[in-house]
Amino acid sequence: MMTDVMKYCSACGASLSTKIPDGDTLPRLVCGQCATIHYENPKIVVGCIPEWKDRILLCKRAIEPRYGLWTFPAGFMEMDETVEDAAARETLEEANAAVEISQLYAIFSIPQVNQVYIVFRGIMNKAEFGAGKESLEVTLLKREEIPWPDLAFPVIRETLERYCRDAQSHRFGVHVCTIRPCT
Repeated sequence: MMTDVMKYCSACGASLSTKIPDGDTLPRLVCGQCATIHYENPKIVVGCIPEWKDRILLCKRAIEPRYGLWTFPAGFMEMDETVEDAAARETLEEANAAVEISQLYAIFSIPQVNQVYIVFRGIMNKAEFGAGKESLEVTLLKREEIPWPDLAFPVIRETLERYCRDAQSHRFGVHVCTIRPCT
């Protein structure tokens, strides 16, 4: 819950309390003064697998968490943008690469970190790219060159494993699943 983070109402500044509002089933932060209910919802992370011929573009992270490990371009969706625009923006920001979003590829729920990943395939317009502010290095790789031990997050591994299987069979579907922590 947000009780560890949010203490005061963003509408009026009064203290918040946790309770189940009428007609709801879950505890929420509620303002005792103006009755505003503050909902906490998962964050949407949008990513892109940039494709150039038989290669994909990966970025080595220049930020925490997982500094120095590999990922495809991805990040939090901003207000007032579509998921497709967010995927293209993240690719441009992290890899200085322009893409045309070609297909929704995967939706992964990651409940333990309250995130939903939406991943697209994107066709690079040109083989032009470079490290953005959040990347140490950016490179085009064949599937067999993916640095599996050095991938940043389980969702990146899961996505790329599925992508490699699909590319091998030349049949790309849309994947929907939940990523659970290893126990």
